Amino acid sequence: MWCRGIRGAITVTANNKASIIAASKELLEEMVQANGIEIDEVAAIFFTTTSDLNAEFPAAATRELGWPQHLALLCGHEMNVPNSVPRCLRVLMLVNTGKGAEEIKHIYLREARKLKRSETIIPVG
Repeated sequence: MWCRGIRGAITVTANNKASIIAASKELLEEMVQANGIEIDEVAAIFFTTTSDLNAEFPAAATRELGWPQHLALLCGHEMNVPNSVPRCLRVLMLVNTGKGAEEIKHIYLREARKLKRSETIIPVG
């Protein structure tokens, strides 16, 4: 087994609690489904948002999903880079898996699809 990083990003419709939680849940569920992850394989999740999202901690979505309380979570803000994708939430999920790095599917949803282009990235939605 190896610890692999799975990247994901999604744009959030508005800076409010409901929108941030909904987008976080959508992204996490898509990342888990696309990579066949069992929740007990998740070692840690890092969440970042652009500075225009501050109404809720995106990590709170894991609690609403019923994920374990002992799961290591961290939230922060991205660098404030000019002309970056607005209202963007990013995730780096560290997972213990037997999959090779080339088998990992990185997930970019909504306007966040503009961030990356690669055959290992699934632009959903």
